[in-house]
Amino acid sequence: MRTSLPAILLTLAVLLACGCSPKPSGVFQGYVEGEYVYLAAPLGGALTRLEVARGDSVRAGQLVFELERQSEAAALAQAEKNLSSANASLTLAEATFQRRKTLRENPSAVVSAEELDQARAQRDSAAADVAAQQAALDKAQWAFDQKQQFAPAAAVVHDALYRQGEFVAAGNPVVVLLPPANLKVRFFVPQEKLARVKVGETVSVQCDGAARAFSATVNYISTEAEYTPPVIFSRETRANLVFMIEAKFSPADAADLRPGQPVDVQLP
Repeated sequence: MRTSLPAILLTLAVLLACGCSPKPSGVFQGYVEGEYVYLAAPLGGALTRLEVARGDSVRAGQLVFELERQSEAAALAQAEKNLSSANASLTLAEATFQRRKTLRENPSAVVSAEELDQARAQRDSAAADVAAQQAALDKAQWAFDQKQQFAPAAAVVHDALYRQGEFVAAGNPVVVLLPPANLKVRFFVPQEKLARVKVGETVSVQCDGAARAFSATVNYISTEAEYTPPVIFSRETRANLVFMIEAKFSPADAADLRPGQPVDVQLP
């Protein structure tokens, strides 16, 4: 998750505005911020399916994109055959071991202790081979599955960074998602009013053109001032200190908001 450059620039603008645009007591300026989810595959390949477009809404678990996975499919099929062969060998080795064990326990002892030990070793080796082939199959299955990526949560598609047919390097984001739960408001409170704000309390958020105010819950209060005077903290310079505060919206309210919107925040 990343913070966009426009949001950073907007932060600077808000800080300047805090010093030159007086507001009623208890009302502070801020903006809506989104924490984006950059959906990527850990393996590279050509983009064969792109199931979403900018502005689409996706549900949790919905297929978003798929990369070429022909080689992974072949490796998976081979791993399945290898495991099947290893299981057959283990079945035969187990049967041989049990037969020799029964003969060894017979009073006539037609099977020597050495032959029984050999059968046991062959059985154990076959079992180890099955475990190794199962691990190889799991790895091949993982690689095959990673070429498809699904939405981790209900979200809006902010952008698609590749077109179908383009090659995508391993780890490169293909689609940018914005889940409603990742929307929050950032606002700035002078240090002399900081004591009025508590984590967990609800603030009222108003943006231009909205028919109603939105509620948000304070979840973070910065431990450092956004602006520090260059020399010392005199009584005059302390008034210039502001602290950033973040508050989360409910998913219902987040659906009506967009990152970058300037807002006014009213404390209780």
